[in-house]
Amino acid sequence: MRDEIKSLLPELAEIADGSLRDKVVDVWEDALKAGGWKPNDLMRIPFTLLADHVDIMFLEHVRTVCKMCIAMEKVLKESYGKRVCINHDHLVAGALLADVGKLLEYDEREGRIVKGRAGEFLRHPFSGVGLCFKHGLPNEVMHVVATHSKEGDHGKRFSESIIFHHADFTDFELVK
Repeated sequence: MRDEIKSLLPELAEIADGSLRDKVVDVWEDALKAGGWKPNDLMRIPFTLLADHVDIMFLEHVRTVCKMCIAMEKVLKESYGKRVCINHDHLVAGALLADVGKLLEYDEREGRIVKGRAGEFLRHPFSGVGLCFKHGLPNEVMHVVATHSKEGDHGKRFSESIIFHHADFTDFELVK
């Protein structure tokens, strides 16, 4: 399964720290197993259940937002240099993991992807942080996962989370 995850998420190669990259794969593997999904399901699960008739799939969304984050970081660093503090590995790891909790939040019933029982109790930022904590991801990465959505609206967001939050909502608002 690990090789399938790596092939579905080529942006993993952007993470220079091999240990962090392996932990990101560990979280994906655990989430897929815990949610009862297979890697190829990532291409048929809708990226959101909050809008009708969305034809953007989960994997497309994860990869697109990750690439948007990388592009935003590049522009910011080109423009402002060392005046902006962005950790590339934490940004990419956070971007790849921010929605991983949806694999626990969602369920498949009668061929339809729906909010599952676990999703009634915990939205994906919470279950995502739990998975990340279990696998020893750094606090900075868990911060992106925890604060990327509305759950982070009333707290401080650090650079990587600010970038991800805006990339994520740009993608969501444009395609919903």
